[in-house]
Amino acid sequence: MKQKELLTFEELDRLVNIFTRLGILKIRLTGGEPLLRKNLDKFIARLAQNPALDIGMTTNGSFPVERVEFLKRAGLKRMTVSLDALDDTVYQIMNDVNSPVDKALRWIAECEKAGLIPVKINTVIKRGVNENSILPLIERFRNTPHILRFIEFMDVGNSNKWKMDLVVPVHEMLDMIDSHSPLEEIKPNYAGEVAHRYKFRDGSGEIGMIASVTQPFCGGCSRIRLSAHGSLYLCLFAQKGADLRTMLRDGATDEQISDFIENLWSGRSNRYSEERSEHNTDSGKVEMSFIGG
Repeated sequence: MKQKELLTFEELDRLVNIFTRLGILKIRLTGGEPLLRKNLDKFIARLAQNPALDIGMTTNGSFPVERVEFLKRAGLKRMTVSLDALDDTVYQIMNDVNSPVDKALRWIAECEKAGLIPVKINTVIKRGVNENSILPLIERFRNTPHILRFIEFMDVGNSNKWKMDLVVPVHEMLDMIDSHSPLEEIKPNYAGEVAHRYKFRDGSGEIGMIASVTQPFCGGCSRIRLSAHGSLYLCLFAQKGADLRTMLRDGATDEQISDFIENLWSGRSNRYSEERSEHNTDSGKVEMSFIGG
């Protein structure tokens, strides 16, 4: 996109302030890859002027680790790293990043050093590609402060060539892990948490399981997504968003934008995951790289 098509940091900050007044206090910077945006630490510092905001970020960890300290100093409070395998070949097949897995591991280590813990480590499991990575990842991150979260392969967008037979259901992953290292389910941290939490019975750590395909959680969804060019999406599987950029640039007041967002949210009917078995929309869904997870 051309630079003028992107929301400026000032426009983003204004929208965040509107969201805050509507009750949203958790902000996640995601993508694609958020660190591709220049001066991101300055934007985080701008957001962090509101001490009530819980600011997190999801990254592939392929950038120089020196950036971690800048992000932490700017006010970042939470870090999530995408890591689908420990084997370089499998890692690059899964995420299409021309970067060795060691970079992501060093990023996680630097987060720990900087006090950004626990790092949540997101692992998407795709049958026939990386299900053999589950146990090695378990062993790599046991007895660390970090939390692995295994995610069913989702049909977001169209570029990932999703098919149901490529999905490894959470119950299958749990059986594999529990046979290796016995687990015990634990309570969610908050209402609407998407990951089911488990701890190892020997006290060596915690994992999360996200079953958005086989156990949809649309009814408890509390997330709203804003694209880089100002479209608001009510669902990860949405086909189109609501245009906030035009409202911002045509002189709409904060109250008008707030009312627009509130009416959208109260009237939402997106239940794609729950309706998947009834009808599968095969085209037109927005890509994961555009609105994040």
